[in-house]
Amino acid sequence: MPATRVHLVRHGEVNNPLGVLYGRLPGYGLSDRGHRMAERLAEHFSRADVTHLVASPLQRAQETMAPLAQTLDLPVHTDERVLEADSVFEGLDLGPNPAQLAHPRYWRHLVNPFKPSWGEPNRQIVARMTEAIRAARAAAEGHEAVIVSHQNPIWTTRLALEGRSFVHDPRRRQCTLASVTTLSFDGGTLVGLDYSEPAGDLLPGAKAIT
Repeated sequence: MPATRVHLVRHGEVNNPLGVLYGRLPGYGLSDRGHRMAERLAEHFSRADVTHLVASPLQRAQETMAPLAQTLDLPVHTDERVLEADSVFEGLDLGPNPAQLAHPRYWRHLVNPFKPSWGEPNRQIVARMTEAIRAARAAAEGHEAVIVSHQNPIWTTRLALEGRSFVHDPRRRQCTLASVTTLSFDGGTLVGLDYSEPAGDLLPGAKAIT
């Protein structure tokens, strides 16, 4: 069977000066730095054998994909299965005061971090992402596909693929802005998982990982 690669790309930096937990809210596009990250991703994949493009319907994902679609002259397939995870905290201004989540009104949403109780169940996220990855792999059989999604779905799916626990410190996720998590398949079998940061030098204080 021909080898196929599916690249899970996190969107670029978002224009969010107030630190709102934007989740699935409309109207949150890329910052100037985010657009530079998108251009860097287009450059990164310009010499790859990419034949299929998929993006979350959210603005930041579509804008991240746009330069690559133009570079490769390929259509973008919008897929809600790679959408950001749902959360009851969506819309909260967490920038200056994340401790507000300790307010009693939110306690009932914090009782089970394993599920988690504040949003879409991890297993549900993995199920929809897995379906989207399977579809992209089939569409790009023998070539490469790029899916622009979001940190939570990408990282949760990686944990599942590696057989690791969903319980983790979100601050230690290996899924920076504009990062690439690459799944390599031999036919329909996953045979490799790699990670890179093509725009790592655009992250303040971050060192690129290749």
